[in-house]
Amino acid sequence: MKILLKKATLINDKSVFHNKKVDILIENGLLSRIDDHIDVEADHLINLEELYVSSGWFDPNISFGEPGFEERETLENGLLTAAKSGFTHVLLNPNTNPKTSTLADVNHLIQSTLSQTTKLHVSAVLSEKKYEEKMASLYDMHLAGAKSFGNFNETIINPNELKIALDYIQTFDGILQSYPIDKKLCKNGQIHEGEISVKLGLKGIPSISESIPLARDIQILEYTQGKMHIPYVSTEKSVDLIRKAKKKGLNISCAVGVPHLLFTDKKLIDFDPNFKIIPPLRTDTDKNALREGLLDGTIDMITSMHQPINPELKDLDFVQSEPGSIGLEACFVVLQDKFPIEKIISFLTRGKKRFGIEDHNFKLNTPADLTLFTPKGNGIFSEKNLYSTNKNCMFLDMPIKGKVYGCIRENKILLNA
Repeated sequence: MKILLKKATLINDKSVFHNKKVDILIENGLLSRIDDHIDVEADHLINLEELYVSSGWFDPNISFGEPGFEERETLENGLLTAAKSGFTHVLLNPNTNPKTSTLADVNHLIQSTLSQTTKLHVSAVLSEKKYEEKMASLYDMHLAGAKSFGNFNETIINPNELKIALDYIQTFDGILQSYPIDKKLCKNGQIHEGEISVKLGLKGIPSISESIPLARDIQILEYTQGKMHIPYVSTEKSVDLIRKAKKKGLNISCAVGVPHLLFTDKKLIDFDPNFKIIPPLRTDTDKNALREGLLDGTIDMITSMHQPINPELKDLDFVQSEPGSIGLEACFVVLQDKFPIEKIISFLTRGKKRFGIEDHNFKLNTPADLTLFTPKGNGIFSEKNLYSTNKNCMFLDMPIKGKVYGCIRENKILLNA
């Protein structure tokens, strides 16, 4: 099968075609030719207005629902949403029932989604509560394809468990995901602890509930010399801690959520539950520190923090409402007013290597892995832009710029109508 893209501006600073308008030919799933003009018969001819092409985008922190919470999102529609949003790779959290904790669980998730345009990667749990916090079979799950291990949205309370895990996963070059949330420091907290929480009369989640467990985990990482990823940071102090850890040469990476780059706790004045997320929206100082950390490389990647929640749990009084917002569909189009296009593409692709996902950077005779988009055009983000089953989205009614056309991975094509 031949796929021909016409007059596409290529964005990839590692390619000699960076910022050039070219034709791109894909044959039998491989990138076979890039040239100023290609004139061949193709099974699929793609000629879109102001077309731009980059390496396929990656989101390292995605929740769907299936298995166990299909009312939130199925794997099929979740991956369709990801593809329509430009993501050729996503890392799925073990935010399911049962949680992803065995070789069979990992294998089922991967094998059942092979036909999708977006490739599903799996993050599995570190420990199994049903076995009294016994460490899960990490090596078996690694063999099945698990990319990382961590207990979703839960800090590892026992420091010795963290130490042992960081030692053990070095035998197969594994990555431990550490979620810096001290549940005792933020017990019953609803929003960031500060001026807004006092004004609204809501219990706060202090910044130290993130920075204290993060500081502990970094010290254990330094002791073990393991490999750690922080799925999200939300405070200035966290950025500072990770910057210092990297300067020491520790093998640590981290991501930041798009919501924390755009919004602050001031968005919660109207008690809109769509802005209720974990970790919470913080202050302007934190937001600016996160942007700076992203630009200087302290923060390695961004995530949409996509988390569908069904209305029975989301559309409630603010205090009772479940935290979480969908974000895949909005991720690209809400960032353009904040960062240059080349930076955005870097943020959306540079995390792949960390999780062992190869980025071929448009080398010929490598598997096609492309996102199709345009940075041109303006609009307002609305429900018609949403593909997710549930619509709990904090980005509704925001001004947006550009459009995602879809993506191509090997022989699989998904284009928005």
